[in-house]
Amino acid sequence: MSKGLFITFEGADGCGKTTQLNLLREYLQNNNFDVLVTREPGAKGLGEKLRDILLNYDGEVSNRCESFLFLADRAQHIDTIVKPAIEKGQIVLCDRHTDSTVAYQGYGRGIDIDQINKLNNIATDGLKPDLTFVFDIDIETSMSRVGAEKDRMESAGNEFFNRVRNGYLQIAKNEPQRVKVIDATKSIDKVFESVLKEFNILAQ
Repeated sequence: MSKGLFITFEGADGCGKTTQLNLLREYLQNNNFDVLVTREPGAKGLGEKLRDILLNYDGEVSNRCESFLFLADRAQHIDTIVKPAIEKGQIVLCDRHTDSTVAYQGYGRGIDIDQINKLNNIATDGLKPDLTFVFDIDIETSMSRVGAEKDRMESAGNEFFNRVRNGYLQIAKNEPQRVKVIDATKSIDKVFESVLKEFNILAQ
């Protein structure tokens, strides 16, 4: 494949997105694709410091401040990691991206979604994923998978996460060509079958 691809993995905590990302990475590497795995927030370097603030800071963080911290991380990530990899022809697999900000800070926190979309466009310099997976799961199952020890974001409560879930489904409804909703309540193997099917359609 001469052209690089940008594929993102989205969903509530505990949905299994990271497991599926790693399964796709393994599959692609076994088939001689050049793959880069990364994440938001917290790709290497500056992003790791921003991730620590976002997930572990124990003081008050305003909703707008939270949004801008995610956007700052994103701009650094796109410019220094994602774009160079795509230009080299790599397949970039990213754990969370712009749709997380729309779902969590927009639908979840109530920040104006049009504003978030404009700011995302600035942070990414207009780059959009070629394919996005949203792993959909009910909130009770999601929280049970996360367990008792939760970071700042994971502790936001069920009402918040229901808004986030509905936000992801609305994003998929708005952009059905890019965003594919996967039923994450199925077995890991069944979920991966759906992931692989969508990847093969994209790669044709």
